[in-house]
This record gives sequence, C-alpha cells and structure tokens, in this order.
Amino acid sequence: MLLLMFAMLAGGASAAFAVTPVDVVVEDRAGVLDRNTLVPSISAIEFYSPTKVAVYTYNGSAADNLNEEVLRFARAEHPEWISADGQKWADGLYIFALDPVGRHVGTYMGEDRKVSLGQRDDIQNATKDLLRDAQWTDGTIAGVRRGAELINQPWYRSAAFTITAWVTGAAAALGAGAWLIVRAVTRAGTRKEIQRGDRSYASVSMDLDVTELNASTIPDDSRYGSSVLEKHRTFLNRYNAATELSNRVHALTPRTMSRRSSLKTAREYADAAAELDALDDVIADSNALLNRGSTWPMAWDRQLAPFRSDLSGLEQLLSKRNGQGDSATAAALRSFRDQSVRDTEHLTAQLADGTITPETALDRLRDARTHLSTLLKNHAETVIEGFAKTEREAKLMRRDMESAQEGLDHGRRRNYEPSILGTVYPSYYFFSVPVFNSGFNTGVGSVNTARGGGGTTGYGSSGGSFSGSGSSSSF
Repeated sequence: MLLLMFAMLAGGASAAFAVTPVDVVVEDRAGVLDRNTLVPSISAIEFYSPTKVAVYTYNGSAADNLNEEVLRFARAEHPEWISADGQKWADGLYIFALDPVGRHVGTYMGEDRKVSLGQRDDIQNATKDLLRDAQWTDGTIAGVRRGAELINQPWYRSAAFTITAWVTGAAAALGAGAWLIVRAVTRAGTRKEIQRGDRSYASVSMDLDVTELNASTIPDDSRYGSSVLEKHRTFLNRYNAATELSNRVHALTPRTMSRRSSLKTAREYADAAAELDALDDVIADSNALLNRGSTWPMAWDRQLAPFRSDLSGLEQLLSKRNGQGDSATAAALRSFRDQSVRDTEHLTAQLADGTITPETALDRLRDARTHLSTLLKNHAETVIEGFAKTEREAKLMRRDMESAQEGLDHGRRRNYEPSILGTVYPSYYFFSVPVFNSGFNTGVGSVNTARGGGGTTGYGSSGGSFSGSGSSSSF
C-alpha cells in the first residue's frame, strides 16, 4: 500500500511539473549573459503553472536597492509587468533580477505565483555560489529553475509532505540527484575551461617562433627591455608546463571530467595559457616600441589603453550613489583626468617626432598612473568617511579596499595586465578604477551586513504604495 502511494505521488508530481514558460524576456542591460545558452535553457524549464519569465540585469552598486531599480525599470520599459492597478506584479509573471557589480540578486512574482519570503531566500541562495564565481548565466538559470520548483508547488511536493511521506528513501534519492547535478555542472565547467585554454594555447603555439625572434631583438640595456626579457627567460619552461597540462586535460574521459580535481586542472591549464598569450603580446610590443619598429604606434596605444580606460571610467565612479562626486578629492580626480588627456596626446606627439625616447615615455606613463593611484586612494578615504558611521565600519571598508588592490578580494586572482608596465611592475602597484569599484562595493556590502542588512523587501522611496511580492539579497 505504501509503495502504491509513492507510485501515485510520483506520477502526480510528474504530471504537474510539465509546463514550460509561455514567454522568456531577457533584458541584459549589464551585458553579462550568454543568450545562446540562457534562453534555450530557461525555455526548457518546467513550471507547475503557465508562467512568463523575465530576466533583468543592470550594473549598479552595493548601496543600491535592487527592488527599487527593478520597479523603476518595469514602470519605464515594461509596464505590462505590473498589474492594472499599479500596486502588484502582473499575474503569471516571474522576474529574476541580477546586479553583478553591486552583487545583488532578486526575485519577484505576480500574486498568483508568489511564494513565501523563506522560499524567495531559498531561490536566491540557490544561485549565490555560481554568482560569487561570476557564472552569471549559470546562476540565472539556477534561479529560474529553483523558482520553477517552488512557485505554485503542489501540496504533495512541499517540504513538509516530503519529510513525512518519503522519509525512508528521500535522503538517498536526493543525494543521488544532487550528485548527478554536481557531476554534470563540473563536467560542463571542465569542458569550458579546456576550450578557453585551447584558444590561448593555439595562439601561443602559432606565434612561438615569432615570439623568440621578437625577444632576441629587445634591447637588454633598456630597463624595461631587461625586465621583459627576465619574464621571457621562463617563457619556454612555462610553455612546456602548459603543454603538459594540455596533454593531461585532453586525456580526460567524460567520466573523469566530472571530478572537481579535473576542473581544477583545466582551470590551471586555461590560466597558464592565457598568461602566456598575454606575455607573447607584451614581448612583441616591447620589441616594436623600444626599437621603434614599424608597428610602434599600435604598441604604444596598447600601453596607453589601461590608463585611458581608467580616465574614461572616472566620471561613472564619481557619479554613482555614495561616490562623493562633489568632494574636493573628486574635483582633484576630474582635474587630473582633463590634464592627462592633453598630456597623453602631447606625450605621443613627442614620441613620434623623436623628442623623447620610448623609455622616457614609459617612465612618464608610469608616473601618471602612480599619481592617479594616489588620487584614488585619497578619494577612497573620502567615500569611506561619507558612508561609514563608525570607526569599525570604516575599518571594514578600508580592509576591503586594500584587499581589492592586493588582489585578495573574494579569493580571486587579479587579471594579468598585458602591457609593458603590467609586466614590469606587480599587479598591486597601480590602483585602478575597476579595483576601486570592486573594493568599494565589497566594503559597502560588508558594512550593510554588519548593520544587519540581509534580504530586502521594500521598494524604496520611489516605490510609493507598490507592494508586489519580491525581495533581493546580496551575494
């Protein structure tokens, strides 16, 4: 009798869990999602009831209220997402929202699709390991999948009923299911890392002879040239190590690809090949620039690129919420930016007419980036003082800002900068705008957590009387 009941329940659950989304709308304003993977994956997810799925991403900040931003966007761009009376989300709708910069995730439902606050937390928590690893597409799919499992869930699929009715076999079944899912995700991740490594490794292998020729003509009496040559002396050893890793990952079987150790090896291979690919470009640029070869203008532009990127990103940094854009340190940054735009043009002209040597040009670029680093550190103190309410909060923010500069935020490696200065100096030597943003956003998140901030259900001052079912949280 018990077995018959289990069979009936299993059959009923299968029948109920069989409605794919009636529509999938993707508004990827942050530009972080792979639509070719996302849309087919979401379209295949089965809900208990016909449901329209909307995905919205945008680049905000850690201090933003994602609920308020989603409501603002819906009112401006998708009024059909809101009920006729303007007070709730539309029936039949499930919205998954993501802010990869501010590190917020949110879930919102029509009244006929709403779940409890605890279940909304469950949905968001199902995404956070992936989102912390910057797997934006996979994290979004996980959020929609978990939402489908909980929205309008039949009573016999509830947690309470599962505990009661399936106590004997649930642990084994769920364990097996989770094990299969983990293996499938790991296998896919391993393949992705191998493909990433193969692209860089193929490029390095194809240019190996050219790289050796470029290195042989870099002037070793140049301070910059000698430093790049020091890196080159280990190039072949590192290439051989990458070759060994390549052989190991390509010998993996589909079964062994599912192991975490294989994913780790594949990432080592991809990272090693990517760094070699960047280094052979630096070797080529060093040869062209220091010897004033025919391609030196392009090589010089690549040296200026990180600095120009920082200068162009300053206004967004200063205009963001809590960016203290009207402060004295902000004014100093804007003044430096305007002057630096003129200075880099003049520097390039001097390099072109031979008034200065390539080495002097690199020295001046280094000095300019060092000055910018100092100004950014000064401004960091301004934003910390503006946001932190206590010395303890200020210490938390300083810690996160320093960790970001040292490349220790969230345990992630800093990207290798493919430039001569990025090769000669350690990664923490220059304080860049992206690092500033990363450290500040993390610091704000740490302070909000310390203040007791977690999941947020309100829609902010602009929400008015809107009371749709939804919440957001940090990751």
